Amino acid sequence: MIRKILIANRGEIACRVIKTAKAMGIATVAVYSDADANALHVRMADESVHIGPAPSSQSYIVIEKILDAIRKTGADAVHPGYGFLSENPLFAEALEKEGIIFIGPPVNAIQAMGDKITSKKLAAEAGVSTVPGHMGLIADADEAVRISSQIGYPVMIKASAGGGGKGMRIAWNDAEAREGFQSSKNEAKSSFGDDRIFIEKFVTDPRHIEIQVLGDTHGTVLYLGERECSIQRRNQKVIEEAPSPFLDEATRRAMGEQAVALAKAVGYHSAGTVEFIVDGARNFYFLEMNTRLQVEHPVTELVTGIDLVEQMIRVAAGERLSFGQEDVRLNGWAIESRLYAEDPYRNFLPSIGRLSRYRPPVEGERGNGTIVRNDTGVFEGGEISMYYDPMIAKLCTWGKDRDAAIEAMGDALDGFEVEGIGHNLPFLSAVMAHPRFRSGKITTAFIAEEFPEGFSGVAPDAAALHRLAAIAMVIHQRLQQRAAQISGTIGNHRRVVGKDWVVTLSGAEIAGRIETVAEGARVRLAEGEPLSVETDWLPGQTLAHFHVGGSPMGVKVELSGTAIRLRSRGMDVTARVRSPRVAALARLMPVKLPPDTSRMLLCPMPGVITSVLVRQGDVVEAGQTLASVEAMKMENVLKAERKGVVKRVAATAGQSLAVDELIMEFE
Repeated sequence: MIRKILIANRGEIACRVIKTAKAMGIATVAVYSDADANALHVRMADESVHIGPAPSSQSYIVIEKILDAIRKTGADAVHPGYGFLSENPLFAEALEKEGIIFIGPPVNAIQAMGDKITSKKLAAEAGVSTVPGHMGLIADADEAVRISSQIGYPVMIKASAGGGGKGMRIAWNDAEAREGFQSSKNEAKSSFGDDRIFIEKFVTDPRHIEIQVLGDTHGTVLYLGERECSIQRRNQKVIEEAPSPFLDEATRRAMGEQAVALAKAVGYHSAGTVEFIVDGARNFYFLEMNTRLQVEHPVTELVTGIDLVEQMIRVAAGERLSFGQEDVRLNGWAIESRLYAEDPYRNFLPSIGRLSRYRPPVEGERGNGTIVRNDTGVFEGGEISMYYDPMIAKLCTWGKDRDAAIEAMGDALDGFEVEGIGHNLPFLSAVMAHPRFRSGKITTAFIAEEFPEGFSGVAPDAAALHRLAAIAMVIHQRLQQRAAQISGTIGNHRRVVGKDWVVTLSGAEIAGRIETVAEGARVRLAEGEPLSVETDWLPGQTLAHFHVGGSPMGVKVELSGTAIRLRSRGMDVTARVRSPRVAALARLMPVKLPPDTSRMLLCPMPGVITSVLVRQGDVVEAGQTLASVEAMKMENVLKAERKGVVKRVAATAGQSLAVDELIMEFE
């Protein structure tokens, strides 16, 4: 068996590998850059080695630095995780020359399937159904436009060495093909050091469904069911589940057998994933094969009971798989929500900073039989860096069926506390509650179709407003009662806490009266039925559980002056509770207007300005590209909203800017 594993990666996946290695009694080595000196994976490993500056191009993807770390520590095996060097055949070859075990597939399989152009050719030769496209290399933007026109719009422009949504663009016309080709090329070079691009037909109304395969070095290859990965944004997976709510048993078997046949054709062993695009008639087409562990592998582990990392290690050590295809059973349902450091209220642009609060829900089995799992690589007080992927954690839930898993996920999201940075928790909650998602009738266009104007939060309906207003009244009264108990006050001047209150929230004003009852409080609102409110919340607690009208609610509570911020199920409201007299006076107060920034181009996210394409005095047209900014390996093109004249350019290429910092101003 392997003695010591060096994990050639960082963050969540490095922590994930370390957990299984420790459970198997195998020593671990972490590598880290300047930005990761205090990272969680470094703390968890038995040893750690510094490998260079923060940019991955100077640390995590420099093969010689990884080899040096191996030599220093005496590791006899390397797990590459995903991303970085995981699908780099040169890395696998270098390890082989050093006599180090690569916990992954053979070099020839990485070469054949890791390159998307080559893999599609091999799949076609093997009789696997593939999406129409141009598999050859594309020299320049003009050729990209010509090929796109021949295939027929819309087309998908993709990086050959890509993954994780990087280096991918959809083009609907010649102009978008030209611009998309250059942007994909830039992202591919920055992320993977390989700027080769290919183009294929974009299938409308598709589902993205992938098959997990697992093989040993003795010729056995199995499929472990499928994962539905259709909830995507900018070609980046956001929510995954296993199994798919769309597949029937016949289609599942056909896709699985085809995935196994393809893996066997290239002599594959270890864990791998064959990705398919599936249309509404359950016709499926091969997209690519990822010759590594997938980000979303936990949902497969939860429904099969198989630890994929453990199996990868055992296969790399030469062991046979201890089970056959007939032993693989899909039990229950699992869902994974990717928690990203991004601001959903700013079109999901990356967010960086320090995690002033990070409290995931407790992992393990709940009283109702559901299971919560959280794979993470961060900790409270840690920093989210601009140099790497914005994923904070992968929150997973398991239930006996899909509805149970969804409900468990909604509860887990309500109980996940993250402060200090922008994050997508409210958006994930909104998806869980969305009728279309719950129905299972989803495609890769779900987010674009259901949130066409972006995400602005979940607007509470009348019933939710009443529940939140009742909660705000109870919180406010408890705060007032606590203040009234301060010692040392003059007896005949002791504060008397009222029972009648007026709550303003989400543009509504709701009056009510609180009555104390045996089980807690009863709130009689001016409209609607009385609501019973039971809670163990005490002043100072940021997470509370309420039973309002008999229904449970997990609520994040934040106090700021006289305001009470309440967050639950994607809703984010600020309530102000006043006495009727103070509420009447508050209505007379003028509303403060926000500053006018309509003549400014502000940096939408913390990042580096990669280009400024206009100068002072230039006349710009609506839709014209003004500048581009890069953060977390994503390039964002900034365009003019309307015609205007540039008054001043405040930023230059290469400059690092904070969010909302001025780039240019218009007359």
